[in-house]
Amino acid sequence: MTETHELDLVAVFKALGHPTRLAILGWLKEPESFPPQDQPASEVGVCLKHIQARAEVSQSTASQFMATLQRAGLVTCTRIGQWSHYSRNEPAIAALGTQLSFSL
Repeated sequence: MTETHELDLVAVFKALGHPTRLAILGWLKEPESFPPQDQPASEVGVCLKHIQARAEVSQSTASQFMATLQRAGLVTCTRIGQWSHYSRNEPAIAALGTQLSFSL
């Protein structure tokens, strides 16, 4: 496992400890399930406004949720103009299983 995919397990478990954040990570597995965007979600990620709408939370709450997932290394963010687009960090998520097997 490369060091770039070494996750802080405490941060990961805290991030996944909230049901909405866990749901968001699951939703991002299928970015095409979100409404259409100017640029394909499969390429740039899902716009925060679509995540916010699906989660039925305020913009600030959605931003906080995504910041927590990003700090834990589970998602990446791409800025396009004023908009933030989020994608799952698949290499880090895949490495999480390996890291867990060595840690526990």
